[in-house]
Amino acid sequence: MNSRLRKVFLLLLVNACVVSAAAQEKAPDLLLKDVQGRTISLSKLRGNVVLLNFWATWCVPCRTEIPDLIRKQRKYRDRGLVIVGITYPPQRISEVVRFKRKLEINYLVVVGAKKTKRVFTSSEILPLTVIIDREGNVQEIIEGIMYDDEFEQKVKPLLTHNTLTEIETSDRTFRAPPATLIRVDSWKFVDHAF
Repeated sequence: MNSRLRKVFLLLLVNACVVSAAAQEKAPDLLLKDVQGRTISLSKLRGNVVLLNFWATWCVPCRTEIPDLIRKQRKYRDRGLVIVGITYPPQRISEVVRFKRKLEINYLVVVGAKKTKRVFTSSEILPLTVIIDREGNVQEIIEGIMYDDEFEQKVKPLLTHNTLTEIETSDRTFRAPPATLIRVDSWKFVDHAF
């Protein structure tokens, strides 16, 4: 193996170790603002399986992944899946709102910063998905698009509940297990038991 290839391999190995080290830790209690300016606390999502998906409107792989995330949110929300799309700068909120409406994104979209992503990894890759289990532990960090086989292996086993709580907003209804009430300014909570 030549010197250049060895350096590239070593860099990839170090990056994989950094990403792996971030997994299996408690997720920090981030306070995030959605595109309407309402505050959401990551700790309030505990009890759900949370996918934090870092993305940007200018990122082609991110744009490719979003329709699949929309389908997964629709299919698995009753089992406790909560997807949170975190915008990666530079992003104008008005552009993000237009993009969200155009694609009819059915999951939470919050405004992120580079330091928000750095809490989980130093990687500059987008999209990037952080998988957080119901107890609030970071289970996995997936760099790039999360493919169906990765979702089947890493996320689906974490989805076990059948009961839910509906959280109604002005533009969408989100569902979560009854053990967790998500408090976001101006949201109203409706409990359902099945």
